[in-house]
This record gives sequence, structure tokens and C-alpha cells, in this order.
Amino acid sequence: MYIHLHSTDSTNSHLRRIIAEGQHLPDMTIVSAYEQTAGRGQKGNSWETEPGMNVIFSLLCHPATIPPTHQFILSQCIAIAISQTLSVRTDGITIKWPNDIYWNDSKISGILIECDLKGKTISNCIIGCGININQTLFRSDAPNPVSLKNITGQDHDTEAILHEVAERYATLYNEATKGNDTYITALYMQNLYRKDGLHPYEDCNGTFFARISSIEPTGHLILETEQGEKRRYEFKEVKFVLP
Repeated sequence: MYIHLHSTDSTNSHLRRIIAEGQHLPDMTIVSAYEQTAGRGQKGNSWETEPGMNVIFSLLCHPATIPPTHQFILSQCIAIAISQTLSVRTDGITIKWPNDIYWNDSKISGILIECDLKGKTISNCIIGCGININQTLFRSDAPNPVSLKNITGQDHDTEAILHEVAERYATLYNEATKGNDTYITALYMQNLYRKDGLHPYEDCNGTFFARISSIEPTGHLILETEQGEKRRYEFKEVKFVLP
């Protein structure tokens, strides 16, 4: 089910309000917006978007068969869906752990996931996505934004991109609900930013060089330093040092 809004503060917040009112929305309900006035990113960051220029949406699902400890699989599914959709239109698209979408060393998409637990199951999962499509000028202090039009020099159909992402996500989500995590994680790793070689990272102890060793089902990133030491990180505990 698609709900299209002309203007809202945040598509995630709009879905939250509907749920709070006691309305039941089916799996794969999508709320999109022409204009978002208070878009949210990870850890309270904002998401800049010009009206009508980009793909802004939130997707609701009810993944009751997925254990809360494995909810990162949902993050992988949406990241793969967006990266596959953009890769049809340009080269150089990767997934930066945990779920940013990059073109080379620039960010083209961000994802915010909020899950509600009921007992030992996930009752609601709201996946908010912003994909930079036709916007060419970014005024916020975000360090490295880029859009599909910046890359290709052409305008793109935002509605077609939204529907393609939704279709790809639905296919992957179906696999996740059946427990086919190995297939999804393999796709995720194949498309991972910095999946090969040593690169600079920064944690609370300073800058170091490491390679990505693995990513756990919980979403923890395992880095292996030049000296062979394995380090385990949650989101925001380590920073990718960009060029």
C-alpha cells in the first residue's frame, strides 16, 4: 500500500502517528513525500532534501519471524535494494556499513530504521530512506553528499526509482522472513564499501589501518588491524576516515 503526502515533517514520524492512533497497516506500507520539513537521520542528524527533487519514503513491515537479535538483516535488505536500484543507473555504488549508500567516497543515500518489540518478536519495523536523485546543490554541513544527477548529469524519474526499490526490498524481505540470511549477507558483503584492502579508521584510541574481516548477524563490524588484531564495533564506535 502506498500513501503519498505533499508535505510532512518526517515520513517516519507520520507512520509513528498512524500506529499510535491504533490503526493497523499491512506489511509493505510505504509513505512517501514530495516535501519533508524535518527529515531525520541516524543519531538525531537531519536529512537535507529539496521539495520534489529526491526519493523520500518510509516503509513499514511486521517481521514477526525475525528474532530481534537479527534485526540487522532488515537493514541489509533495504541497503541492498537501494544499491541495486542505483547500480542500474551508474557505476561505483557501494554500501558503507551499516547502511549508508555511497558513490565512490560520497554519500548518496541514508537509512534510519526503528523497530518496536512485542515480547520476543518485532511487531513493527519502520525503515526511513532518503535517496539523493535530482538535487544538485547541498547547503547543509554534511561532508560528502552527492546525487544521481550530480553523477550522471541527467534528471531521473523519482517515482520509478521508489517503486523499484520497494520491489527489490520485497523480494529480499521475503527471503529474510524465510530465514535465508546467508544469501542476503553474501549480497551485502559483495557490495560493501571498502570490502577489500587496508583502509584508515578512527576509534576512541585514535587512527589505525584495518581491513573488514566480517559483519556479525547482530550488525557488529569486525575489523582486523595491520598487526592481525580483531576489533569489534557497534555503530558509532568507529569512524571511516574518508579521503
